[in-house]
Amino acid sequence: MKILVLNSGSSSLKYQVIDMENEEVLASGYYERIGSDKSFLTHKVNGEKIKLENPVNDHSEALKFVMDQLMDEKYGVIKSLDEIDSIGHRIVHGGEKFSSSVLIDDEVLNAIEECSSLAPLHNPAGVLGIKACMKEMPEKKNVAVFDTAFHQTISKEKYIYPIPYEYYEKYGVRKYGFHGTSHMFVSRRIAEILGKPVEDLKIINCHIGQGASICAIKNGKSVETSMGLTPVAGIPMGSRSGDLDPSIVTFIMKKENMTPDEADTMLNKKSGLFGISGVSADNRDIEEAVSNGNERAKLALDNYHYLIASYIARCAVTMNGVDVITFTAGVGERGRESREEICKQLEFMGVKLDEQRNKDAFAVEAKISSDDSKVLVYVVPTNEELMIARETKRICQEN
Repeated sequence: MKILVLNSGSSSLKYQVIDMENEEVLASGYYERIGSDKSFLTHKVNGEKIKLENPVNDHSEALKFVMDQLMDEKYGVIKSLDEIDSIGHRIVHGGEKFSSSVLIDDEVLNAIEECSSLAPLHNPAGVLGIKACMKEMPEKKNVAVFDTAFHQTISKEKYIYPIPYEYYEKYGVRKYGFHGTSHMFVSRRIAEILGKPVEDLKIINCHIGQGASICAIKNGKSVETSMGLTPVAGIPMGSRSGDLDPSIVTFIMKKENMTPDEADTMLNKKSGLFGISGVSADNRDIEEAVSNGNERAKLALDNYHYLIASYIARCAVTMNGVDVITFTAGVGERGRESREEICKQLEFMGVKLDEQRNKDAFAVEAKISSDDSKVLVYVVPTNEELMIARETKRICQEN
C-alpha cells in the first residue's frame, strides 16, 4: 500500500509518497509560488533534489505536475496512479466537529470549510488540496487528519475561557490546541521505546520549533496543551508572543492606533524571541548573539526557557505526576542548550539531565536524563507525515 500525504498551503503544496509495507518515504517534494509565473517544484527522490520550474495557476495543475514527476521514467517511484492507494491530508482545524481522522466526503468537506473562520490561513488551503485530488484522482479515497483532533479529549473546564459564555456558543471561542499529529506520533513512539503501553504512561511532549506547544498526555490521550483558540497562545515562540495579559493588546492598539490586523501581525510575526531580542526568530542566531554579549538576546532566551519549564510543571500538575518528558521538533531535537536550561528549572520535580547524553543527542532518538533521574527525559524526532499516513491507512481499512 502506497499513500500520498499532502500538506497544502495557500500557494504551496508539500507531499510525500510513503510505502506502508515498510513505511519508507519513496519521494517527497515542495511546490512553491502556486498561482504565479515563478512557480517551481523541488522534487526529492533517492537522496537527490531536482528543481523544476513550471508555472501553474492552481493546486489542481500543481498536483497534476507532481503526479507526472512521480511517474517519470527517471525521477518517478510509481508506474501508474493505480499504485497510490489513498491520500492523507493535513488539515489544521477541525473545530469541535472532528475528534479523529475521517474519510472525506461532501459533508466532511463542507464542515472543514465551515471551520475556516478558526483557521483562515490554513483550512481554505487544505480544501484546495482536497478538491485538487478529487478532480485529478476521483477514484481515490481522501482522509483528513486534523491538528486539533488529538486535543478533543481535553475536559471542558480546561478548554473553556473565562469570558462571556455566549462567545463560545456563538463563535466557538475555546482552547483547541495544535500540533496534535506530532504529539500523537511522539507519545506512541516513546511508549514503543520504553516497551510500555501508552495507556500506562504520563507523558509531557515538548514540540518546540518556530511554532511550539507543550502537551500533557495521560493514558494515551491529550489532557492539557499550551496552544489555544489559535497557535499564537501558550509558550513564547520564534515570532509569536504566547500567553499575555490580554489588556496589553488593547493598550498598545490605543497607544499606537493599531488596527486589529496590525495587532495580529505584531503578535504573530514581531513578538516572541524576535520581539525581545530584536535579533531574529531563529534560536541559533539568538544563541550566537548571546555568545557575543547581547543582553537582550540573553533576556529573550531566559524568558523562553522559564516559560517552557513553567508550562511543563503545569502539565505535571494536570496529570498529578509525569513519567517521561520528550523533546521534539527543530529546537527540541537540536537545541542542546535550550533542553539543558529548561531541565535545570525542573530539578525540583526530580528531573536530572546527563550532560554528555544531552550533548550527543542531535536530531536522533536518545535518552538524555541521568540514570538517577526520577523523570525520564528523551529526544524523539517527530514525523507528522508518517503519522498522517498511518491514520490514512487505518481509516481506509475501517471504511
